[in-house]
Parts: sequence; C-alpha cells; structure tokens
Amino acid sequence: MSSTLRIAAAVLLGLAVAAPAQAARVAVVSDAFSSETAANFNAKIPNYTFTPIDVSSSVPSLDTLLANYDVILLFEDGVFANAPAVGNRVAAFAKAGRPVVLGTFYDQDRSDATSGATVPPAIPHGWGDLETIDPNTTDGVGTAYSVRTLNAASILRHPLTRGVTALSALRGSPGPYAGGNQAKPGTIVVAAWSQPNARGLVDPAVAYRLTESACVIHIGIAPDYPVVPTYNTYGTDFAGDYYRVWKNAFDFAATGCDVNPVPTLSAWAYGVMALLLFAVAFAYLPKRTARQVSR
Repeated sequence: MSSTLRIAAAVLLGLAVAAPAQAARVAVVSDAFSSETAANFNAKIPNYTFTPIDVSSSVPSLDTLLANYDVILLFEDGVFANAPAVGNRVAAFAKAGRPVVLGTFYDQDRSDATSGATVPPAIPHGWGDLETIDPNTTDGVGTAYSVRTLNAASILRHPLTRGVTALSALRGSPGPYAGGNQAKPGTIVVAAWSQPNARGLVDPAVAYRLTESACVIHIGIAPDYPVVPTYNTYGTDFAGDYYRVWKNAFDFAATGCDVNPVPTLSAWAYGVMALLLFAVAFAYLPKRTARQVSR
C-alpha cells in the first residue's frame, strides 16, 4: 500500500472512532436556571444541543419528550411542589430506553431527605416513580453545603471518568453545591468524594444504575454552578474537570450507557472511505489490466 493510501486509512480510522453519528438532543429540565444552564452547556460542550424546559408548574407529555429529546438532564434549585409529577414523567422517559442524567440539588426533593437538606429548611416532595430507578438515596440530609473534592484513588476506569482527574465544590451560598448521597444496592459508583456523607459512608460523585431498559446517571455536583449569580467563578467556587465530567455523562448517555460502544461512522468518515476505495481501484486495477494484455 502506498503512503497516500496509508494516510487515508489512518484518517478513516480516526474519524470512525472519534466522530459521533449525530449530536444528541438534551432536555435541560429544572424548576430554576434551566435556560442559563442550557446556554452554558451549549457554549462549553460540543456535539450536543441543550434545550431548557422549566417544569416549576408543568411538565411536557411523554410523547413530546420522546419525539424531541435523546437524553434528559434533571436538577432543581430549591424544592418545588411539581417534583413528583416531573419525576413520574422522567421515569417513564427512562423506562422507554432513554438515558437520564441527574445533578445536584436533585437530592433535596427526594423523599428520604430531611428538612435540613435545604436552605432555608423545607419539606421534600419526592420524585415519584423516579425514586425507584435512580442510583442514589440521600444520606438522610442531602447536599452537605461543605467542601467536596474528588478522591483520585476512587476513580475507576470507565467512560464516565475518561480524562477526569480532579473535581471540587469549593464555595456557594451558604456552602458548596455537591454531595449528600448514598449509593443504592446495584448502583455502580465510578468516582467518589474524598469527604464522607452524613452517615460517615462513601459519598458518590459519579454513579449510575441500570434497571431493565432504564439507565440513570447521577453526577453529585450542581450543573448550574457556573450560572448561579455571584457564585459562578471557576477556581473559586468550583474547580477541576467540571465540564469534562458533564460531557462524559452525555457521551455515555448517548451510547445508551454502553461501556464498550461500537464506533459509528460519521458522514465525513463515509466520504473518506469512498475516496479510499476509489484510490485502491485506481492504483491496482490498471496494473492488472496491463498484465492481462501482455499475456
């Protein structure tokens, strides 16, 4: 094979491995900061489209969600009475085979959180059916409002931790926006905070759970950290591989939570493949014709 063909083959292989078939559509579902979070992720995380959906008083139909979105990101900022209806709808989305990603402060409205889980204290409403398939319970309290730093020794090799070496929740009002969870039996924890939860047990930073056709991923830090007014400075309020963690979550979700996904070819890769095949035909077919004539 000529050097030209070798280069073309290398380019094709790189495109096949690196390029997604299409951008996944992510619904950013929350009672607050959904628009700001979607705008921030659209600017910082490539290959996805993030659309805000305010569910503070209503929730889209399941048909609408399935028709328009591949993944749901669900979080909240302050408990809200519509949480059970939202949880039921998101659970139905997950059970239909569409992955769901959870972020802080999801834990604060979980039914096992205490009134001390929010500031100011408020009674949680629960997330309905979603609580039967989510990866974590709370630690009885919820978001710790204290510093959280990723335990490097806890990081497992996994698509959810690819390229992640550090993550920190350092400041907020009244404290950092992370932690306060406990893994359920059957949940896979691929990274944990160095600081234990309120029960003195492992506090998951990145975890997921598979329940039949449902895949629910939980990232134990606030996805709206960069957009909360006055508490949105990278390196001061939060630090580390923040956007990489979220990108990994959406990457993993986009594969259907497949740990070993089969690479897909993009349009560019198909184009290079066509050129490669043409080059092979051009390089070898004439030579064979010439030999045939000489006989």
